[in-house]
Amino acid sequence: MNVLIVIPARYQSTRLPGKPLVKIAGESLLSRVVKQGKRAVTLLEKAGVTAELLVATDHDEIFAHAQSLGASVIMTNPDCPSGTDRALAAVHESDRAPDVVVNFQGDSPFTPPDFISEIVKVFEKDPDIAVATPAAKLSWQELDRLRESKIKTPFSGTTVVVNPHGNALWFSKQIIPAVRKEREMREQELECPVRVHLGLYAYRMDMLETYCELPRTRYEKLEGLEQLRLLENDIAIRVVDVSFNGRPYISGIDSPEDVERAEALIKSGVFQSE
Repeated sequence: MNVLIVIPARYQSTRLPGKPLVKIAGESLLSRVVKQGKRAVTLLEKAGVTAELLVATDHDEIFAHAQSLGASVIMTNPDCPSGTDRALAAVHESDRAPDVVVNFQGDSPFTPPDFISEIVKVFEKDPDIAVATPAAKLSWQELDRLRESKIKTPFSGTTVVVNPHGNALWFSKQIIPAVRKEREMREQELECPVRVHLGLYAYRMDMLETYCELPRTRYEKLEGLEQLRLLENDIAIRVVDVSFNGRPYISGIDSPEDVERAEALIKSGVFQSE
């Protein structure tokens, strides 16, 4: 199986212009994402999977920076409406023919590389899976931190609920599910039922083409979550449960507040770069 990991890295961002070049504790956002992507390539190759990393950008400065990081990079149209569309454009522009394309969002520098290898594995196990994405169950303490972060940045951090078959029922920027008897569950030391979604998607090539041909949907626009386009068109998304294994959850970098939060965790020693 041939896998192409694409990092969409556009310049324009409403709350954080030039986001891929923004420094987090002295290192650019793009540098941190590329490092994780390269580690994922190594993990996949050790598992016998042919894998490659490609940065897809729309800006000369980001292009040059990606090259300086030793990453393969390609220029794409600035008018690509989403990161997924940019990933597909990168495949077309590069004349590559992967079986599976991983959209490793360029604002997720703390996604563990093993999460990428975990979602790729499901395509080998089940030929019926067309889209896969990871999610991790939060501890009650992590849920508390997510709630606190949403006071200042309510649209940072996405949660997901799944059906008994492991497919997504819904994604939301609200914290779902609501937990009516949370106090009793905490007292009984029951597992927190909230899964946080990680900004990472893997598509079989034909499904990536299909996705990008579909028009934007009602709830996709309302929530600002492109994966809802698939659910609103009755296309199953397999949610792969992954574990941070003691590593802290840090949401995607969407705002100056997110940068400050990430830097505070790094400098406190709670988060250590691999």
